[in-house]
Amino acid sequence: MDIDFQRVVSRAVRRNQLHQHTGVVPLNSGKLPQDCTMRIIWKRGFIRLVLTAGIIWMMIILTVFLFHVWSCQSSVAFFAALCNKDSKVFGMLHTMGLLTPPHRCTIPVADDPNKIVIPKDNSPEKFVQKLSYMMEDIIQSNGSQSPLFGGHQTWQQREESFKVKPTMKVHCGFMQGGGAEMASKDVHYVKKCKFVVASGIFDAYDTPHQPSNISKRSESLFCFLMVVDEVSLDFIKKNATIREDTAGGQWVGIWRLILLKHKPYDEPRRNGKVPKILTHRLFPQARYSIWIDGKMELVVDPLLLLERYLWRGKQTFAIAQHKHHRSIYEEADSNKRRKRYARPLIDLHMKIYRYEGMESWSPKKSVVSDVPEGAIIIREHTTLNNLFSCLWFNEVNLLTPRDQLSFGYVVYRLGGMFKLFMFPNCEYNSIFILHPHNREHSSKIEWAKTIAEIKKHPELIESRGGLGLWTPYPGNLDLVVLPPVARPSKAG
Repeated sequence: MDIDFQRVVSRAVRRNQLHQHTGVVPLNSGKLPQDCTMRIIWKRGFIRLVLTAGIIWMMIILTVFLFHVWSCQSSVAFFAALCNKDSKVFGMLHTMGLLTPPHRCTIPVADDPNKIVIPKDNSPEKFVQKLSYMMEDIIQSNGSQSPLFGGHQTWQQREESFKVKPTMKVHCGFMQGGGAEMASKDVHYVKKCKFVVASGIFDAYDTPHQPSNISKRSESLFCFLMVVDEVSLDFIKKNATIREDTAGGQWVGIWRLILLKHKPYDEPRRNGKVPKILTHRLFPQARYSIWIDGKMELVVDPLLLLERYLWRGKQTFAIAQHKHHRSIYEEADSNKRRKRYARPLIDLHMKIYRYEGMESWSPKKSVVSDVPEGAIIIREHTTLNNLFSCLWFNEVNLLTPRDQLSFGYVVYRLGGMFKLFMFPNCEYNSIFILHPHNREHSSKIEWAKTIAEIKKHPELIESRGGLGLWTPYPGNLDLVVLPPVARPSKAG
């Protein structure tokens, strides 16, 4: 570039000398040669200025990025605000495009699980003192229908269940004759479990992953229970080593396998919600439980998780914020684009919630987000938490199986009585290692575009779940307009 510039300048100088000796101005020159020379010099300076500014800007971005990574991995309290995506500092830098939320960050757990003091007493019960469950499915028909796991809950029964009273009786799955029965040997084993790490595999979608970094104290304190169906148990037997104890219990590493006979639903995703949400029903003697999806490998000691997310802040229910969405309507839009369930049925689900007053999330709400990352749930089995789990499950049973759509709605309906700790998503991603499914789930109903299309092919309709989507709703949903949504995720 310097050689080319020197040639241009030399040519301009020769032309200037020619003009001085002969008085002849070149025919193609509209300006004085001196102006031509200055213009070339100015252009070159401008190019250098632009290149220098670009280099400086890239250095600033790189410096800020490296500083952010270092500060989020350090234990210096001063930088906590920068690592917190809800802080003003982080928000300002994120708006400028200089920072994005970290995928993982350090979890501020205690140093030694052996030094953790476990609370002797359960958390006090403020709103619900006694909770019982409906066990017999009352079928409003000529008797030709069979009992359902979640029961034939009416819209009126659903509405009454949200009216919190000191003594309550609600639908909560496990109707007699509805499926999901445990073997007597498993029922006997789980009676001793006060602290539970639970997971589940259905339709052989996953393989059991052994937890790591588990202390000897946690190994003796916790029951590690893997809930499976017959298909998954057969798959595990063919692909992993199963040992059997003297009582007939089956084990894969640290996991005690718990078989649920007779799957309650014909939709695998709905089956997986039974141990995930109704952990307190499967393991009624448990004081505390940690749920982790079957595709995940736990890498943090469970006792440290209870101390960090429950006991330290005197919480009873902890779940992570969603990485992208805070509004259930954003999550519903993402579910439709990802074909997680039939699009018209997701819209119907959301219209019911909108009709019943569910607003889009805004900073004015008392919760950090209406949408959780539901793959990890940390909870004390208080009566109110058990009621919340029942109501959450009833929504999953009655409407679509997308539990992230129902979670925030149930929080909203309980009107501030239900308190929870929503921890940062970057901590959530540091609790586990994610493994791929053995195969991807797919059902034909996910591709349906209209209600008419589904009705034309009745084989698409679930027979044991989602009945509320096909039961006349006691309100006019035709006039309901769903809120507009932003698209913060790249789903689609």
